[in-house]
Amino acid sequence: MKKSFVNRRFQKLLLEKESNRIVDLGKIKTIGIISSDEISRWIDIKKEVDSIYNTDAKIFSFLSSTKNKPENTLHFSEKSFGWKGQIKEASLKTFLEEPFDLLIGYFNKKNLYTELAVLHSNAKFKAGISKVNQQLYDIEINEYPKNTVRFLTELKRYLEILNKI
Repeated sequence: MKKSFVNRRFQKLLLEKESNRIVDLGKIKTIGIISSDEISRWIDIKKEVDSIYNTDAKIFSFLSSTKNKPENTLHFSEKSFGWKGQIKEASLKTFLEEPFDLLIGYFNKKNLYTELAVLHSNAKFKAGISKVNQQLYDIEINEYPKNTVRFLTELKRYLEILNKI
């Protein structure tokens, strides 16, 4: 039932953000990553981003089950959101309020809570894997998550074309 309420709020916020979207033309210096725990278990996306973009990216991963949640502020779950889709967890809220120059949504499966986190982010430019939700991102790359290096080099190529790096 909570998911239904959150989904309605998500759709409303998505329409609002879509109509007010302004694409930032500034250079990329700071990078944030939102990923799923499933992907984070077999790929160190932060390490890959840091090596390709020569930065110290910050990452938050979605945990589908909070039973074995590590005592770590780098994870969020369904419980991090209230009934109206508002953010309840302070560390996630701080992460999403940070005005990253680039936010990478590195997940390839539809998930209301990872999409909601991307939507709530104050990042100036958002990129992600295609076929999740094209309304969330300024640019989408059609690649499998296992091909991290190809995804990141393709993203870098487009960012160079856009004169953002």
